[in-house]
Amino acid sequence: MTEQTKLAARPLPQTLVQRHHGWRATTWEENAGWYRRLADEGQRPRAMIISCCDSRVNVTSIFGAEQGEFFVHRNVANLVPPYEPDGGVHGTSAAVEYAVTALHVPQIVVIGHSRCGGVRGCHDMCAGTAPDLDQDTSFVGRWMDMLRPGYEEVRDIADEEERLAAMERRSVVISLHNLATFPFVAAAVEAGDLSLHGAWTDISSGALESYDPETDRFVPV
Repeated sequence: MTEQTKLAARPLPQTLVQRHHGWRATTWEENAGWYRRLADEGQRPRAMIISCCDSRVNVTSIFGAEQGEFFVHRNVANLVPPYEPDGGVHGTSAAVEYAVTALHVPQIVVIGHSRCGGVRGCHDMCAGTAPDLDQDTSFVGRWMDMLRPGYEEVRDIADEEERLAAMERRSVVISLHNLATFPFVAAAVEAGDLSLHGAWTDISSGALESYDPETDRFVPV
C-alpha cells in the first residue's frame, strides 16, 4: 500500500457514526429478528429497481418497501446500456446479469424522475452548450451518449421544461429497449419468468407515472 493510498481514505465522519448508533439503538433493535433472518436466509427480492443516483430519489420510500424487497441499482440518469460482451468493465450490466441469472427476480423496473441533472447534462451537451461533457475524458458525457437518441426525439418541443421532462421519460424507454438486448433477459421474458416495467416520478409532487408500451406513453397511477 502506497503512502498516497493511505492518505486517500479517512475514518467515517462522526455525524455518520452517530447516526449509525442511533439506527442500531432504534430501528435495528426493534427489528433484530428480521435483519438476522435476512442475513441467514439470503436475499429473495421481489424486483430489481434501476433508478438514478440522485439523492432525492428513494425508491424504497416511493413504493413503501421494506429492507430486502428490492435489488436496487443506481446510476446517473437510470440508464441501461445495450448488451456489449466486450470484456470491459460494465457495472450496470453486471447488476442486471446478477439480478436475472442468480437472484431470478420476476420484475425489473426502470424509474426516471423530474429535475434529473444527468438528463439536463445530456440535453445541454446535445444542444452544444456543455462542451466539457463532449470531451472524451468526461465519464458523465460518454455515459449520457446513450440518451442522445432521446434528445433527437424531443428537440422540437418548444418549452424547455417540457422538453427536459420528455427526455427524462425517454431515458426510461431507451433503457427498457436496451434491457431487451441482453440474451438472458430476453429468454426470461420469453419464458414468462420476467417482466419489464418503466416509471417516472415527480420529486416535487410525489406523483408516479407508469409506462404503457402499447401507446408509448406514461400514464398517471
